[in-house]
Amino acid sequence: MASGSEDSGAKTDPPTGDPWHWESERHIYENSWISVFERRGRKPDGTPGLYGIVRFRNRAIGVIALFADGSLTLVGQFRVPLDRWSWEIPEGGGPPDEPPLTAAQRELAEETGLSATQWREILRTDISNSVTDETGVVFLATGLAEGIAHPEGSEHLSLRRVHFPTALAMIDTGEIRDALTQLALLRVYRMAMTGELPPELCAALLDQRDD
Repeated sequence: MASGSEDSGAKTDPPTGDPWHWESERHIYENSWISVFERRGRKPDGTPGLYGIVRFRNRAIGVIALFADGSLTLVGQFRVPLDRWSWEIPEGGGPPDEPPLTAAQRELAEETGLSATQWREILRTDISNSVTDETGVVFLATGLAEGIAHPEGSEHLSLRRVHFPTALAMIDTGEIRDALTQLALLRVYRMAMTGELPPELCAALLDQRDD
């Protein structure tokens, strides 16, 4: 058997320190959302290297807005970089100095009109760490109440309420391709399977009824 081919269960510390040897960094471009930098230096193998880095001014915020019957609200919107529509959980951005919960509560209200009495942080993630420093935080919101949505001027949104297994199936069919949404749904599914949620909610989430 090859060495290291199985997980022994023992924890090992990851390597530390930057194996690149940087010589310069140049600011290329910025707007209200991002800054782009170009670094030059030596790769870990010693050959010349060039790296582009996108730094985000906001962290990504996502909300699983979950009703007692196991349904949740999805938001459809046109994503300009992809040139197509995308089904997602309510999402937005919050500045680094703003508590993530405050941003989540604002984004949920703006995009869906919903408010919630219970909030729980369920996930933190590095969204695209090969080229950006963007981080994401996802909350589970329950105890929902309806209200009036007030989306930003750049947002033309469509709302859809689906049962949780339907949302999971939308990952399988490719209807949901947004990374933060996929991660959030799978995290909640894991929470239901392991009993991290109230029993009645776990049962509702795993109910295979059709929408």
